[in-house]
Amino acid sequence: MTQSYEVFLGCAIPNRFNNYESSMRLVSKELGIELIDFDGASCCGTVVLKSIDETSWLSMSGRNIALAESRGHDIVTPCNGCFGSLKDTDHILHDSEEHRTQVNKILAEVGLEYKGKSRVRHFVEVLYEMKDEIKEKIVTPLDGLKIAFHPGCHLLRPSKVAGFDDPELPRKVDELLELTGAQSIPWNYKLRCCGSPLLIASEDVATEIIREKNQDARDAGANCVVTNCPACHTQFDVQVLGLKDDEGKSLELPALFVTQVLGAAMGLDREQLGFELNRVSLDPISEILGL
Repeated sequence: MTQSYEVFLGCAIPNRFNNYESSMRLVSKELGIELIDFDGASCCGTVVLKSIDETSWLSMSGRNIALAESRGHDIVTPCNGCFGSLKDTDHILHDSEEHRTQVNKILAEVGLEYKGKSRVRHFVEVLYEMKDEIKEKIVTPLDGLKIAFHPGCHLLRPSKVAGFDDPELPRKVDELLELTGAQSIPWNYKLRCCGSPLLIASEDVATEIIREKNQDARDAGANCVVTNCPACHTQFDVQVLGLKDDEGKSLELPALFVTQVLGAAMGLDREQLGFELNRVSLDPISEILGL
């Protein structure tokens, strides 16, 4: 049975990470997931706006949810930031009559109403529910790939809002990755923030955070990092470029998206998976990926 979702790409993925979008679409097609382009989408509102003006944030984010509701669709997003913003808004508007009334008064001006009927989901949730189908699609096992998986903050926190009271959620994505024949290794800093939110305020602090993260991943034996968030990927695949440890050894690790790993193991077209757009060199793992 085909699953259909309105796909909310957000701002960063279309502008900076076409490899995430293209690999997501390719994997979705292979699994029979229908991704409907989100007509009329605006910015999710972001946690930045939330800290400045909550009503504006709820209205921007609520408008997106109301649009999907008006068309009878659930929302799926591959972006942790968008997921956090939309999911948090849905939680507040669903539970607070005061906020819901206030926002619906604003939405009425554009002919919309939040009713709380559409679900907001992260793409990895959808993938995990299809793990049996994914397992059947694995044709080129990625033996030798040792992954340091970084779930990112907004996928998990706050757990009550995100709907992930299960502390094993990161392990569920590990399970997905290990269906490919890869090993998702344990590492101490796995659940630490990547530092991306600090790039605007203090690039030095953000760089130090990612330095510690990558050193820990390398010391744990990883030969790559895997993410499911464009903001986190900025740290692992851009900010880390040229970064060295105290002994002058490179701390760069190939950084992949979850969908690129799954797509490679499913034998999908490498060009459409967008490996040429990854910034950190994939040479150390190119043979494993079949590049």
